[in-house]
Amino acid sequence: MSLRPSAAVAGSLAGLCALALAAAVPVQAAPRADAPRGAAAQAPVPVAHRGASAYAPENTLAAVDAAHERGIAWVENDVQRTKDGELVVLHDDNLARTTNVEQLFPGRSPWKVADFTADEIALLDAGSWFAPRFAGERVPTLEQYLRHLDRTGQNLLLEIKKPELYPGIEADILQELRDEGWLDRRHVRDKLIVQSFGADSVRTLHRLAPAVKTGFLGAPAVGDLPDYAEFADQINPPHTGLSAEYVREVHALKGPHGKPLEVFTWTVNDAATARRVAGMGVDGIISNNPDVVRDATRSTGEDGEDTGEDTGKAAPGALPG
Repeated sequence: MSLRPSAAVAGSLAGLCALALAAAVPVQAAPRADAPRGAAAQAPVPVAHRGASAYAPENTLAAVDAAHERGIAWVENDVQRTKDGELVVLHDDNLARTTNVEQLFPGRSPWKVADFTADEIALLDAGSWFAPRFAGERVPTLEQYLRHLDRTGQNLLLEIKKPELYPGIEADILQELRDEGWLDRRHVRDKLIVQSFGADSVRTLHRLAPAVKTGFLGAPAVGDLPDYAEFADQINPPHTGLSAEYVREVHALKGPHGKPLEVFTWTVNDAATARRVAGMGVDGIISNNPDVVRDATRSTGEDGEDTGEDTGKAAPGALPG
């Protein structure tokens, strides 16, 4: 679908979303993405970063499939908006790194997403840069991406990318999610988290759709965490510089749904780092190699032997635990 936001539409949609979600899904119905953590807690949830992007071109449907083939239930993506109001799944605000836009549109530098229509972006090859066998892979729209996840049964950690470039994108995303059935009780309860580096964006989304689980990307000062707990269910920092003490400080607070705040850290791509952050008590690990993370952090018995419990290796669509 094509979305052409306006102040009036966004205002109307905000009211509709807030009313509809408050009535359909009680705030307290939104649980944590994993069982409560502690000394004997389950291993962190592995999340496929931009899909399983070590194995297929990032943010494409092929990357979703690569995660699915490896038994990874959660995928992360990035959402931006085109010139004509379509929501597309792409990390950079510039099309040049992961597509052949410079060849197809040589006179359109600097090739910003917001300067191209959805139809123009649909022409681009988003796979050849990664490997020849992915030639012809496209930049998916959010609509296409959601429908694909419904077919695979996977869950979505959706990042609102650079919201400052796209005023009103929070309402647009909620409208798309609603149109595709992703704001029903089942999806909101078990299958959807929305995050962003923009605190104002996360706050706005929480205000428009208070039942939806949210995450803030970053590591706020400990003294500021109570403010974030008013609108974010997760604090999701990079693994560099992360400490067990910081994770404990986050877990000590309850978020807007009355549950302890969670920590999903990023981007962890090797087994040693995965075990290190798992030992800090993080709830989730976002990775280009989510199968490596899963295998490295699976539960072990008292004798150090593998118990065979693959937390996060649940059947696609089901939450670990």
